[in-house]
Amino acid sequence: MAGTFSGFGQKAIPFLKALDFHQNREWFQENRDLFESELREPLGNLVETLSERFGAVGLGLRGDRKKSLFRINRDVRFSKDKRPYTTHVSAILSPDGTKMEQGVFFFHLGLDACFAAVAWWQPETAMLQAMRRAIETRPEQFRKLVAVLKKGKLELGTQGAMKRMPRGFEHVADADLAAAIRNRHFVVRQDVEPTSIHTPELADILLDFVIRARPLLDWGRAIQGTAVLPPQN
Repeated sequence: MAGTFSGFGQKAIPFLKALDFHQNREWFQENRDLFESELREPLGNLVETLSERFGAVGLGLRGDRKKSLFRINRDVRFSKDKRPYTTHVSAILSPDGTKMEQGVFFFHLGLDACFAAVAWWQPETAMLQAMRRAIETRPEQFRKLVAVLKKGKLELGTQGAMKRMPRGFEHVADADLAAAIRNRHFVVRQDVEPTSIHTPELADILLDFVIRARPLLDWGRAIQGTAVLPPQN
């Protein structure tokens, strides 16, 4: 492992605030060393520390500083917002270590929020259909998942949920099942206390979160094994 996580730098958030104010390439290039030392290098260390620790407890999630970190540069080609930089850093750990897989861990540190998530985010149509069908046909199993997550102080998010029932599921009458079937994503999230980002204990906090969120990973993986998915490129 290239580096053990010891915390983000004390100037991490001030750097993002300054970047939000300046938003130009000249300023960023002049302060790139600060970005690397306070944010990007610690994020790479966090990813590799978590990859090792997730592997040690069999979570099936991995990553590295080359593949897992998202760029701070914004893609402005098709956006009215032409600001060149985001005001956050983020990374993903997945079953194969790339950003293309489902059933992942995501970490976000920014001016807007600091949080971690375990997610099946925008799954392929076949996978989403299989997840919805599993809720419909095996409600006891799904309710057990919800109860276990609740015991771990987690609950499924509803971001982006459909207002109407998807076709083929209109007959589902139970309110809890209907609400779950309308989901486009299956996600649990935990906010991270800003002061903790500067300490090595952040890795412990995130490991604990993913262990509590593991039932969602296991539920989705069991369904994934039965869903007919298109081949990966």
